[in-house]
Amino acid sequence: MALISTSSRDAAALLNQNEIVAIPTETVYGLAGNAYSEKALKKIFELKKRPFYNPLIVHIKSGADLNQIASEIPEQAKLLADVFWPGPLTLVLKRQHTIPDLVTAGKDTVAVRVPNHPVTLALLEQLNFPLAAPSANPFGSISPTKAEHVANYFATSSLTVLEGGECRSGIESTIIGFEDESAVLYRLGSITIEEIEAVIGSLKIKTHKGEAPLAPGMLSKHYAPKTTTVLTETISQALVLFATKRIGLLTYQDHFENKNIVANEILSPTGDLTEAASQLYNALHKLDQLELDVIIAERFPDHGLGRTINDRLERATKK
Repeated sequence: MALISTSSRDAAALLNQNEIVAIPTETVYGLAGNAYSEKALKKIFELKKRPFYNPLIVHIKSGADLNQIASEIPEQAKLLADVFWPGPLTLVLKRQHTIPDLVTAGKDTVAVRVPNHPVTLALLEQLNFPLAAPSANPFGSISPTKAEHVANYFATSSLTVLEGGECRSGIESTIIGFEDESAVLYRLGSITIEEIEAVIGSLKIKTHKGEAPLAPGMLSKHYAPKTTTVLTETISQALVLFATKRIGLLTYQDHFENKNIVANEILSPTGDLTEAASQLYNALHKLDQLELDVIIAERFPDHGLGRTINDRLERATKK
């Protein structure tokens, strides 16, 4: 069975033996292994059941280590790293030849960030290698924001989960790449488009169709509960549509009354998008355990973190 541990020393010992460990970050928990070890990397893909065409994010302890991972660092990338690291910003840059193909899905770029979580930063200080880490969940499932989410997912494994409390941001990092020296948004995340553009100016937005994504988190179906989930502009209309079903609601700040509503998860009663984003996955986990017929999710205001929440809900409800 999976073990929840508070010992970063034990976690470091396992990682030094090419084992994998679930680690806390400010975004979601990650399934981490030595980024230079093909043995460890294969274990990540095998346990997560992640397709090899989907690249991983490399986690480093500080921006000073970036030159070991990336061979070219555009000026805009340096500026963004200075402003947002440590933090939930991933940069996609030209890779060093020492980075294994398993990390990059054979591409000539690598995704890298400095996490902003004291437990994982302390762990990285004990290691002489960076950590490759996708989210610590079976491929395509709801991302984990608590150690218990990870332990439940991998209950039949011997995985060690490093306890770090509930993830503060609760939603994945924003991913920025560079094409012709210009910044391009690959994935919406905890840092908003508005915050990025305040630093570097206008940002192109890249969409992805099909397989072989340019960066993690770009697949059209992702972050999905086992329960059928629908996204709606109007909760009242959806309640009529599913009038005979056991319903779970995921709403921004409003509570709804209906005899078929089993649970109503309100992400922020005060209308705070930061709070709503931090609670999104935890609320989906709760609803997914209730043996509902359907989860009805409310579309959020389409700006700032609301845009990121909508992105995750759109992917979660994709058929």
